[in-house]
Amino acid sequence: MDNLEEDLTCSVCYCLFSDPRVLPCSHTFCKTCLDNLLQVSTNYSIWRPLRLPLKCPNCRSVVELPPAGVDALPTNVSLRAIVEKYQMDSEPRPPSCPEHHRQPLNMYCIQDRQLICGLCLTVGQHHGHPIDDLQAAFIREKQTPSQLLKRLSEERWAQVCELGEQLEQEKARCEGVVRQDRQEVNQFFQTLEVVLARKRQACLDALDKAGAEVSRAYDPLIHQVKELQEEQLDLVSLGSSVEDEDSPLVFLEKVHLFRERVEEFIKTPLPSVMTLSVTPRAAEYLQQHWPVVTIGSLEEAPVPKVCCCARCGGAGSEAGGDRSSRGVQDVWAELKPTMLVVLLGLLLLLVVLWMNPVGGASLGFSLMSRLSHLVHSLSSVLVTCVWDTVGTAYTTAGVAVDKWSSQLSAVGVRVFEHLAALFKTLTSR
Repeated sequence: MDNLEEDLTCSVCYCLFSDPRVLPCSHTFCKTCLDNLLQVSTNYSIWRPLRLPLKCPNCRSVVELPPAGVDALPTNVSLRAIVEKYQMDSEPRPPSCPEHHRQPLNMYCIQDRQLICGLCLTVGQHHGHPIDDLQAAFIREKQTPSQLLKRLSEERWAQVCELGEQLEQEKARCEGVVRQDRQEVNQFFQTLEVVLARKRQACLDALDKAGAEVSRAYDPLIHQVKELQEEQLDLVSLGSSVEDEDSPLVFLEKVHLFRERVEEFIKTPLPSVMTLSVTPRAAEYLQQHWPVVTIGSLEEAPVPKVCCCARCGGAGSEAGGDRSSRGVQDVWAELKPTMLVVLLGLLLLLVVLWMNPVGGASLGFSLMSRLSHLVHSLSSVLVTCVWDTVGTAYTTAGVAVDKWSSQLSAVGVRVFEHLAALFKTLTSR
């Protein structure tokens, strides 16, 4: 359509052709444009011929017009018809029906309150509905807006405004509740974070203490071993220097000194290799105790008391064995009086039963009851004594228990042999 409009435009006024006239050169222009051009050319002409000259605006050729002027030029009838048809097509058309192609919406359905076409009324979904002319419906409904505005009273406006204020207040209240809950949630979890951080720090402090114990246990040994290494390197260096000595007197002096240092170095006992056992292990402790911890009891959640248990071995096992044997001897020395009392009591009971089997039974029961009280009281003394002794000898417990058990078994065998011999002696009488 844009290209067609360009072809239907006059090259002088740049508008659609209005009463188009054809010049002798076959170019077409508006009659009004040609009149203006002819008037300008005659004003500047110094002679008045019988035929009027005119220069074509397109081809610039001079054409002669009849004496009657532009009115005598022929009209381009075909071009004028095309321009008129183009102008008619360019005018806005009434809307067409979306269901029926190219059918104008020229009727108004009163029931459905929408524009319809003739096919909608006859064969479409609006069949049998009351209709009206669009203009008549427009005139009839023209006063409806003013009538509806009258129904919107001030009271209704006040109710709507009040309802809006109430909704705003309720919204502000709910937002305040949500904001307060948000603060409480943040505070709650911040408290949990503080408690958890404190518990974590307590566990780490316990592990730090265990690390300090490890350092205290191993650092002196490592330092001693390093001193031994340095001493041995010094001896190797001294031995090399002694070998290179040429003076007999100096050589003998250095050899004597070197021998003393080597013998002293060899006699120096090597430190024992300690195997530390860190208990309890963190993962096992947490898996065992923390799954049952609730949020309410988080403050009372247990923290492991990490300790290091040492056992001696390696080059210093003999010294450890001596210490353990001394510990067993000390324990046996403390337990010896008590064991003698128990054995004498059992011996007296057997003698009474052998001499008077009938009366000895009742006596035996009374003695047994008293003996049970004695044993009970002695057992508490024994437990206390053993506990104190074991606490002092805790570091050498691994080796001491084996030797202690062997010695106790030997003592028990000897006691049993003495009791058997005594029993045979009594029965032989």
